[in-house]
Formats: sequence, C-alpha cells, structure tokens
Amino acid sequence: MFKIIGTGSYLPEKIMTNFDLEKIVDTTDAWIRDRTGISERRIADKDETNSDLAVNAAKKALEAAGLAPQDVEILVVGTSTPDYTLPAVAPIIQYKLGCGNIPAFDINSVCSSFAYALITAAGFLCSGFYKNCLIIGSDVYSRILNWRDRTTCCIFGDGAGAVVLSRDASKRGILSYNYGVKGEDAELIKIHVGGSNNPVHYEKNYNREDYFFQMNGLDVYEFTIMTVPAVVEDLVQKAGIQKEEVDWVILHQANIRIIESVAKKTEISVNKFIINIQKVGNTSSASIPLALDEAVRVGKIKDGDKVIMVGFGGGLSWGGVLIEW
Repeated sequence: MFKIIGTGSYLPEKIMTNFDLEKIVDTTDAWIRDRTGISERRIADKDETNSDLAVNAAKKALEAAGLAPQDVEILVVGTSTPDYTLPAVAPIIQYKLGCGNIPAFDINSVCSSFAYALITAAGFLCSGFYKNCLIIGSDVYSRILNWRDRTTCCIFGDGAGAVVLSRDASKRGILSYNYGVKGEDAELIKIHVGGSNNPVHYEKNYNREDYFFQMNGLDVYEFTIMTVPAVVEDLVQKAGIQKEEVDWVILHQANIRIIESVAKKTEISVNKFIINIQKVGNTSSASIPLALDEAVRVGKIKDGDKVIMVGFGGGLSWGGVLIEW
C-alpha cells in the first residue's frame, strides 16, 4: 500500500481576530466563539495567491519527507479557490515548485477536496503507476466572502497543507473508506454567479451577494451532524477494529459544535480529536492537512497509529478514510 512520509503547512502572516471583525460587520467576539469556537483566522496578503500558499506548504512537506521536487511523480491539489477559473492551479504549483512536467490536476469538492485528493492519489499509488505523490489542500476563502455577511465571513480563514504519499509494501495504508455526495442539496453551498450557468458578463439583474460565497448554514449543519458520525462508525466497522483502537480523529475544522457532536454520537473521546479551529478558522480544503501537520510535528501521531480523517462540505459531499500511520 502506502504511507505518508511527510507533512507540511503554511498560514499567511496576517491574523484577523474576532475583535477585528467587530469593526467591519455586526458581530461580537462572544457571538463568534459561542457558535463556532473560532477566535482568530489568517488572511492572505493582497499579493499572496492560492498557489503561493500551496507552494510554501509543499516545500515543508517535501523537506519532512526528505525528497526534492523532482522526486514527485504526480501532484493532486484539492481546492475551490484556484488562482484562476482556468487553468487549474496544480500546473502553476508544479511549475513554481520545479517538479518537472509531471501530471498535475485539481479536485474541487469544496471543503471535502483534500479528502477526495487523498483517495485519488492512493489509487494511483496502489495501482503501481507511481511511487511518490504530493497532495495539497489549499484555499483562500477571504477572496470569495461577502464581508457584510456575518454568517459566513466570521467562519473562514486562509491556509494550505500538504502531504507526501509513498508506495510502501510494508504498510497497510487505508484500512477503510467512505465517500459520497447528496447531490439534491448541491445548491446549499454555492457562488451563484461566475460559472457557465450564470456568467459574469450576462446582462442579468444579479444581486451583490450573488457574486460571493453563500451557505444555508442550518441545513448544512443538520446534514453534517447526521452524516459524519455515521461515516466514522462505518469506517471503524469496515476496518474490523473497535472504537477504542482509534488513536486520532481529524475532521474538517468547520465548527467546534460539529466536532463535539461527532465525538458524543460516536462515543469516541473528544481528547482523540485533533482541533485547531480556534486559531485558524475554517480553512476549507486546507483544514485536514493543516491539523494533521500540527499533530505530526508535536509528536501526537506516531508510527502504527490508526487515524480517521473525514472531510465534508459543498455538494453536499463527504469523504473519510481510516489509515494506519
């Protein structure tokens, strides 16, 4: 199968606290912390692109893996905020890193993008086609938010995380997986204008908010607290282990209430959940690899640990794996 041989992450320098948000939108620090668990988030500089964040995270992951960019054989990027509508951002990252003319492509499943990139890369490695794969989750949601909408602008932050996967016959890799999409609810998370259905240049009476990220928060929350616990239970069952054998759980860092609800419903101690939402916010595709890198670098995740990772978001989508580290 494969093993993760290196992790890396990058956060922009600028910190936006809840108190900063109080100055630009009708909200309070207490309101945000009570509903989301977030105290601060990072915001990319105006000259800093998604690809810049991704490259910085990737360099750290490659350094941890002891590999050079030229050792990477395929690059998969999970993102919903690429530098441009097209081309994909992966080729730009490939060039900036100096990987050579390797395959490089994006996967956009909104906040589930990293989870989908991970299972895709694992397939390439397990097929024997490639040995070393670089996976990046990177998003710059500050560029697509409506900063007048407190229900969304308070939640998100910018960042990037990366992992290096390498084929290794001695490792079991993925012990179980669970992926799916509830397409009937696709429009619960969307940007109304900008795709081929509603091009920017069409002479339509668009509203200002149509140009920005929109989310039906309550419906998405209800979907999540029903779906994610079931995914975690399924991963454990399919892997043929007991819940007590799970060492760590890394969920998409969307909301502290969701994380606590999943812990309660699955009866897995919340102490086993890696949580960093309080200081970075919801970084979309970057949230799982960011939290993973933090946990690895402080020595929490060790060889042989059983780690659950679950992404969920627009689509409405979910993707989860249980891996042996």
